[in-house]
Amino acid sequence: MNLTGKQRRYLRSIAHNLKPVFQIGKDGVNDNLISQIDDYLEIHEILKVSILQNSPEDKNDVAEKLALGTHAHVAQIIGKTIVLYRESKENKEIKLP
Repeated sequence: MNLTGKQRRYLRSIAHNLKPVFQIGKDGVNDNLISQIDDYLEIHEILKVSILQNSPEDKNDVAEKLALGTHAHVAQIIGKTIVLYRESKENKEIKLP
């Protein structure tokens, strides 16, 4: 399932006031990070990840790796910040339009 433009806009509006929860640094994306983000998404459904200046990875590559690793959707990439969304199995709170 891919997100529609309307759904992306809705998710961006929710994420607007959120602070980044995870940071990607010089170690890049690893299994431990993916596992932590996966757990966080199950509880909160949406989160921001920021990419630090010392990260060797491209923001699009990071977004793709995180989305694939957590089975999430990339709602937005703006600057060095990525917004990820995944519908929760247990704690569904966000209703997409």
